[in-house]
Amino acid sequence: MNSSLIQLLVLAGIAIFLILKLRAVLGTREGFEKPPQAVEDIRPRPKFEVIEGGPDRDIADNTTDPASAAALAAMKVAEPSFNVTDFLKGARGAYEMILIAFDKGDLDRIRPFLGDEVTGTFESAISDRLERGLTIESTFAGVREMVLTDATFDDISKTGEVSVRFTGELYRTVRDKTGAVIEGSPTTIIRQRETWTFGRRMGTGDPNWQLTATGD
Repeated sequence: MNSSLIQLLVLAGIAIFLILKLRAVLGTREGFEKPPQAVEDIRPRPKFEVIEGGPDRDIADNTTDPASAAALAAMKVAEPSFNVTDFLKGARGAYEMILIAFDKGDLDRIRPFLGDEVTGTFESAISDRLERGLTIESTFAGVREMVLTDATFDDISKTGEVSVRFTGELYRTVRDKTGAVIEGSPTTIIRQRETWTFGRRMGTGDPNWQLTATGD
């Protein structure tokens, strides 16, 4: 047997061996076979999800009272642009402006921001002060604490009311007609706590809230 024939037989044997190994590894396709299953996507996903219908943080961050939260939510339905956090910022500014204007007797400056009942009360207090010859000098020092204490909403009139408790700090001096100090001190801060209620019809063109009640 010559060398060429021997090489041919060796190559043929190798080919048969490879075919048998492939069949053993891959198998044969007979009849119906299930399609290959999709490989699970194991790529890393973001660590956050947007949850529809979740809590309104603007409300939840400012009150834990369920009734007040429901009223604030109703205000947002009546006026989608309403924002509790922005309201409280405005209420703080209104507190300082109204407080100082009242002490100075400058009611005209704040009249658009007062409800009828509060306007009447302020007018009487200022008139009494003038008749007694009293003057008040005050300087606002800041708000130490501000808490939303209550909120209500009337579905019929679409009127919302929000009560806020302020703890304000200010310098206040009361002088009589001779200029003598009869109360307070120009160098001593006094602290006062009071609850103010602001009201407004939601969904109207006028964005201004009015002070509708004051109390301890």
